[in-house]
Amino acid sequence: MKKAIFFVIVMILAMSSAMAFASPKDVKTDAEKSAVPVKTENKLSEAEITRLTKRVEEIRDLDKSEMNTKERKELRKELKEIKKNVKNSGGTVVISGAALVLIIILIILLV
Repeated sequence: MKKAIFFVIVMILAMSSAMAFASPKDVKTDAEKSAVPVKTENKLSEAEITRLTKRVEEIRDLDKSEMNTKERKELRKELKEIKKNVKNSGGTVVISGAALVLIIILIILLV
């Protein structure tokens, strides 16, 4: 009987301690939640895009077998930066498969 009471008390304490530590990591005030972030435009001109594509072609045409690991790592980093810049400048919209199916079903139902 004493063991059962002990285990019940331990279980109650264990369950209540989990609730005490369960809190969101990023607690924001109402003023911070209502603030709308300002979106800046990072459009690249056609000249910059052609310059970046030429640089990518140069990097791909290089003989990488004679390079050491540090040089290859720098090239990879440069390619990632170029890809990031081009991706941020383009205005693409990505629609998932489930969203596309949902849109089609809504169009069928509403028409």
